[in-house]
Amino acid sequence: LGVHSRQRKTRLYLNMADSEGSVPFLALDPFAHRQFDAKSGKGIPIEGCTKENFIKKVNELYEEAKKKETAVLVDGYAPFCKHIFVPNFTQTKSAYVAITSENRSLLQSEYKARRPTELAVLSRWFPKEKVKVGVAKYLDLILYSREQINKENEAMGVKNPDKSPWGIVSIKPQDEDHETPMQPITMMRNALPLEHGGSGESLDKKKYQEAVDFWKAHANVL
Repeated sequence: LGVHSRQRKTRLYLNMADSEGSVPFLALDPFAHRQFDAKSGKGIPIEGCTKENFIKKVNELYEEAKKKETAVLVDGYAPFCKHIFVPNFTQTKSAYVAITSENRSLLQSEYKARRPTELAVLSRWFPKEKVKVGVAKYLDLILYSREQINKENEAMGVKNPDKSPWGIVSIKPQDEDHETPMQPITMMRNALPLEHGGSGESLDKKKYQEAVDFWKAHANVL
């Protein structure tokens, strides 16, 4: 497990409890299940690994790092959000590429909602069949605390029986072992009230500008 020293910082349910019934540290939140469905068109698809094998492997990596007393959790955009960076053990390709004069015309855009209960926002991306992307070096596991997940589920009228203290809500395949800027539209969506699919967290103007600077030169590959 790698972290970066400069870092600050419904549904089906998947919880890999062992034979003794103990609760694992990480659960794969149903919101991230879409990334294991290549046909969903939502989120960066995880290739070469099932949901069951994925959550088993990341819990093993976490336990190994904990035994070595390696710092594992990296602070995210809010107290309830953390990151874990692991070497990419799947066949998943990088999530984004740089925008160039040669590929700019290939960009597509559409108003999209990640789930029916959320408001649609404008998104842009490169179709994966149009650009060349290599296998990512790392996976950024984005975690929400159980308390925050339960709070958002309650606001959306969803029940989740998972008990793990942290749920993986998104997986970002990338070549860096540290957090890349969140997309500006995602930051705006997170600032929305819980009932509209946000987390109710205030927008950080400095972080937002950093995100704009990065994402005006890059786009996701879907």
